[in-house]
Parts: sequence; C-alpha cells; structure tokens
Amino acid sequence: MRRLILARHAESVLNAAGVLNGDLAIDVRLSERGREQAQALGRDAGRVDVVLHTEFARTRETAALAWPDAPRAAVGDLNEISFGRFEGTAWGDGYDAWCRTSGPLDACPGGGESRADAVRRYLRGYRAVLDRPEETVALVAHGAHVAYVMLALQGQPPAPVLPGTPPAVAVVLGRDRFAEAVDLIAAWAEEPAWP
Repeated sequence: MRRLILARHAESVLNAAGVLNGDLAIDVRLSERGREQAQALGRDAGRVDVVLHTEFARTRETAALAWPDAPRAAVGDLNEISFGRFEGTAWGDGYDAWCRTSGPLDACPGGGESRADAVRRYLRGYRAVLDRPEETVALVAHGAHVAYVMLALQGQPPAPVLPGTPPAVAVVLGRDRFAEAVDLIAAWAEEPAWP
C-alpha cells in the first residue's frame, strides 16, 4: 500500500437512532441518507485498487456503494468494539459515563471488550492494511478506527472519549504517515494509560 483512503462507514439506521451496535449478529444497514453519503464518498475519493471493510454490514454496504467496481475484502480485526451490556443502548445511557470513569484495561461490563484489547486487535487490522500489495487502498471502518488514527497523526495517544468522526468522509494518507500513526498507537498499547 502506498496510499490509503480511510473513512468511517456512512450513516446506518442505528446511527440515525443514536443506538450503539458492536454485535456482528445484528444486521444493521445504511439509512437512505447513508446510501447517498456512501455514493458521494466514492465520487469524491476517486478510484481505488481494493476496498477493505470490516465484517459489519454497514461497512460492507458503504464499500459496495462507494466503489462498486473495486475488489473488496473484509478485515475482521477491525470489527467494532464489543459494547457488552451497553449494546443496543444510546451513548448517553451509560456507555459515555463508563468510558469517562474506567481505565483502558477495564472490560466493558456484560462481556464487552476493554479499550486496550480492542486497540490491540485494531493494530493487527491496521498492519494487515499496511501489508496490502495494492497501490491505493480504501478502508471503510468504524468511527473509533478513524479517531485513533487522527489522534495519532496529531501525536496524541488513544483517549477515553474519542472525538466524533463524521460518516463517509475520506481521510487520505500516504503509507509513511499511516505507519507512523500505527506505531504511536502500538507504543500506547504496550502500556495503556489515559493521557
């Protein structure tokens, strides 16, 4: 990979309703607005050699609408974090408070992942992206993936509450910049602590 087009998936029906979803078994599709966003993403970002996405339907659908003629492949290590007992709830119904008060090694109540475990898994996915032989790679992922990379590009480690990530907006990176961001995230993952 020499050039990466990184984007959060387009708006899903659960995004529009403000509901958290980290359960792959729940088939969450794009809203009508999301389908329009996905098509615009492909028009705006241009041609790619391959589109990577997670195993979640909303990322697959975004990838297919944005780049219908490009080969596509799933990167399971980049699947959404497991929200545990907060699955299917709104951000403000407890998950936000848990994020603000728990450490990165604390597992999300109800069988969810810790943020550190999720980041370590994401790192495997980021490295799989870096290993792709294609010149221009698009990655349609979830908001956290984009937010962690954007923070790292500013020299900042993962944070307990991530900045919002707009749907279907392309972030274009060269290989070296993406690799630097991945290295910074990896250094944090060795000894995870909030700044």
